[in-house]
Amino acid sequence: MSIATAVSSGVHAALLLARGRAEGLRYVEEDMAGAARSFWAAAVCIPAFVCLRLLAWTGALPPHPAHVFALDLLTYLIGWCGFAVLSYRLVGAMGLAERWPRFIALWNWCNVVQYLLLVVFSIPGLLGAPALLDQVAQLVALGWALWLEWFAFRLTLGIGIVSAAGLVALDVAIGVLLAAISLPFGSG
Repeated sequence: MSIATAVSSGVHAALLLARGRAEGLRYVEEDMAGAARSFWAAAVCIPAFVCLRLLAWTGALPPHPAHVFALDLLTYLIGWCGFAVLSYRLVGAMGLAERWPRFIALWNWCNVVQYLLLVVFSIPGLLGAPALLDQVAQLVALGWALWLEWFAFRLTLGIGIVSAAGLVALDVAIGVLLAAISLPFGSG
């Protein structure tokens, strides 16, 4: 399968899941080769990542913005790979190792939709919407993104509500931990 086909199929699957349609699973490869190709999602998300970083700086640029951006980009990559490595071990420990390739492939592609949601729902604030509307829009985006991940985990692994929530919490915890570690280095 070509990279273009893998990206197209993966994003299509994630968009279907974002609408609560489980048939999106049909478009995600189940083998390790498909899982490897799904990491192209990290590259696909770079423009949205850059957009979100720039939106965060609309009030004021941080001291040494190039340094801060490089650190943010490094944190992005470590977080992306970190979840893949930890989930490989954790899903294996759950006795579901054979399901991990599809699980990680779908997680990768769902990240594309999650980043898209975060960018789109940031637009009201960028356009000068009242703070309450901006905050509600961002909360909706975050909630939808977390729900999408949870839904994808339940479908691919066939696990219960709490186990899926635990995997989502692991993903969020990795991001929060990396942000906390990098904050002192990015403050100038």
